[in-house]
Amino acid sequence: MTTPREENDVSVPEVLFVCVHNAGRSQMAAALLHHHARGRVGVRSAGTTPAEEINPAVVEAMAELGIDVSRQLPTEFDADTVRTCDVVITMGCGDACPVFPGKRYLDWQLDDPAGKTLDQIRPIRDEIDARVRSLLTELAPAG
Repeated sequence: MTTPREENDVSVPEVLFVCVHNAGRSQMAAALLHHHARGRVGVRSAGTTPAEEINPAVVEAMAELGIDVSRQLPTEFDADTVRTCDVVITMGCGDACPVFPGKRYLDWQLDDPAGKTLDQIRPIRDEIDARVRSLLTELAPAG
């Protein structure tokens, strides 16, 4: 989604979304925050055990909102990425996500969209959207 900020740039908060496969929840969250933030927040996502591709039903659910995630690829979680982020949001990765002192962590308990139909994914997407909007209001209020 975005590139790492430069060391001296503290004006844009960086958010990392982490789930197990980086093929559903974290991809939706990153895409939604990127969409709503419009550059006010740096956004990344990763998985502790990345899948080969994004869940096709997730791609379809996001397309319904006009957000194309079809070209995104699941990315492996990297401890160095955590070090450059201000907020780390975990989504079902449990103890596989290491905790670094001085970082803000949020754990969003959300259903995993893996194996679910589009109709079952929509409420997950909408819950993520609500949480992302709330987070954005806190991190980078519109001004």
